[in-house]
Amino acid sequence: MTPKRALTFIFCTATLDVLALGMMIPVLPRLILDFQGGDAATASETIGLFMTVWGLMQFIFSPLLGALSDRYGRRPIILISCLGLGLDYVFMALAPSLGWLFVGRVISGITSATLGTTFAYIADVTPPERRGKAFGLVGGAFGLGFVIGPAVGGLLGSVDPRLPFWCSAAACLVNAGFGWFILPESLSLDRRMAFSWKRANPVGSLRLLSRHVELWGLATVGFLGNFAHQVLPAVFVLYAGYRYGWGPGMVGLTLAMVGVASAIAQGLLVGRIIAWLGERRTLIGGMTAGCIGMLVYGLAPTGCLFWIGVPIMGLWGLASPASQSLMSRRVGPDEQGQLQGANTSLQSIANIIGPSIFAGTFAYFLKDTPSAAWLLAAAFLAAAAIVASLTTRPRPGAVPPV
Repeated sequence: MTPKRALTFIFCTATLDVLALGMMIPVLPRLILDFQGGDAATASETIGLFMTVWGLMQFIFSPLLGALSDRYGRRPIILISCLGLGLDYVFMALAPSLGWLFVGRVISGITSATLGTTFAYIADVTPPERRGKAFGLVGGAFGLGFVIGPAVGGLLGSVDPRLPFWCSAAACLVNAGFGWFILPESLSLDRRMAFSWKRANPVGSLRLLSRHVELWGLATVGFLGNFAHQVLPAVFVLYAGYRYGWGPGMVGLTLAMVGVASAIAQGLLVGRIIAWLGERRTLIGGMTAGCIGMLVYGLAPTGCLFWIGVPIMGLWGLASPASQSLMSRRVGPDEQGQLQGANTSLQSIANIIGPSIFAGTFAYFLKDTPSAAWLLAAAFLAAAAIVASLTTRPRPGAVPPV
């Protein structure tokens, strides 16, 4: 298989994985609510627990899977993940109680922790100068999956709340079977690294980032960006209803447009913009656009003006592929899995603590400054742009990246 075809499979895998996860969004809360006798308050606490544990599994297992992929190759990790995720959806479709459903979410968090391996595969088969575009295609797949997934999940869930689980299982299992026959290994034997538990745990994986000031700086930029992103799931629905009177239909349409804008930026524009501006300026520009978009969201007095922020926010999607490309240049082929595992662990920390901080900010300032959470997110993105600028500025006599 040529690198182009391999990337096509990786793109399809990412799309199906995110599509399957997105299909859970409309129905999982309903199942939890049914298991808890319709008590909305208790169900809300349980959903928060499910999200936290899912993120914790990502934090723990992303470095492990990344280190295993550096030792045994990317192909087995990706295929086992697809198979495991498919079987887990079958498990959740049959779950007879809340406890079993919780176990399913734990397994889902583990089997979904292969995002780093996917990015490592891309780094293996793509020349450094083209990685930004390739990373952007996977980012576009995520945007596309989160646009289509909830819509399909809502439609199927209206027939049977467990039907989206069955369809997600089928998509993942078919993809695993397809990949078994066509996906080649991307990491040759001579480029593999011996497995070590020191590298395979979250703390150990972060030591790789500390080896180079630019790696640590870029990882900090990624963490700040992921942290700021948590404002969307944490407060958007409540904020839009409180300030603009939007119902589920308008909220869903807006979220779909956010996903489309991000998919266009990462899937279609990022390669051209990196070729024009370079990775450094694309990263800084993407973070700046995200900051401006957050300010528009927070300061817009009407829903129509809020929509102006959507395409601006879409340009924020340019930052991640540029950052991933810059980081992948600074480690060797045998450390790509560890690098991406460390990145995913940092993202998981943001996923765990971000929602509660933004939700708490929104609640505390609701009466006087309902936009406070958006302004806080804008501040984090402004800080990310500054750190990106300082970290990636040319240094006389610096050693060129790998």
